[in-house]
Amino acid sequence: MKVLVTGATGFIGRPVVQQLREAGFEVRIASRHREPTSDAVLLPDPDAPAEAFLAIMQDVTHVVHCAALNNDRNASDADYLKANAELTGRLARAAALQAGGRFIYLSSIRAVAGPGFSGTIGETTTPAPQCAYGRSKREGEIRTLDAYRSAGRSDAAMLRLPPVHGEGMKGNLAALMRLADTALPLPTAALTGVRSLISCEAAARAVLHLLARDTPLDPIYVAGDHRPSRISEIITAFRRGFERPVRLFSMPGAPMRAAESLLGKGNAWETMTATQICDPSLLVSQGWAPETDTLEQLAEMARRSRFGA
Repeated sequence: MKVLVTGATGFIGRPVVQQLREAGFEVRIASRHREPTSDAVLLPDPDAPAEAFLAIMQDVTHVVHCAALNNDRNASDADYLKANAELTGRLARAAALQAGGRFIYLSSIRAVAGPGFSGTIGETTTPAPQCAYGRSKREGEIRTLDAYRSAGRSDAAMLRLPPVHGEGMKGNLAALMRLADTALPLPTAALTGVRSLISCEAAARAVLHLLARDTPLDPIYVAGDHRPSRISEIITAFRRGFERPVRLFSMPGAPMRAAESLLGKGNAWETMTATQICDPSLLVSQGWAPETDTLEQLAEMARRSRFGA
């Protein structure tokens, strides 16, 4: 069976391709950008003719859609919508017509909740995205499910991921890793926010699991590592990998919140103190095993970054 993987040369796409090939799948890799050093095919633009999308589906059984726009400060709301919703909808319509297998869309918990949300996120959590990226990912989910329902099919699934850690990660986790790589004491012990994370390899294993299981798919899945981590634990793990003293100290929340507001970064406090726990129990009940050594993996990633291993 052949699997079309979009965003196959990206942060999550690479381990997805590796896992699929190791499992015996033939893979066609596709990218939104030209890749001169790879055999990736170019994804059509969102406004391309339908025939262009059908063409890349030739001989394809399954589709794993990893390609997305994220962490681009120069992108507008329209840019996010075009890359994450319009392209996704066109791809899903073509797959529903021509690919006989499953369509797995790598979505995000940002399609459900903003970074300041506190609570547990599961498949039934009411979507309330708070940023351009989250709104575009939610719209991508809607367009995918609509495309498959219109074709009378139910073999598309949204895989909502928490922040993903691994080599080449970006966003808040990368910022925390940079913050940890200093000998200065940090006032982070008071940051009791708890976050679910997932490694890029575990996300890839979830994709493989959804493609390989022999029972019908649910429309939405939430993934996450076995144990959520406190922000202070994440920084401590990075510092352990960098072989730096932990040197975290507590500071009352009110002065820190006031300082953030004066600096124009009031949302940063909400982000660092929010508790967002992803409940992967549906995936687990269907045979997927979450990783249990998140903090050890973060420490090892910092160690490799320091020593170039």
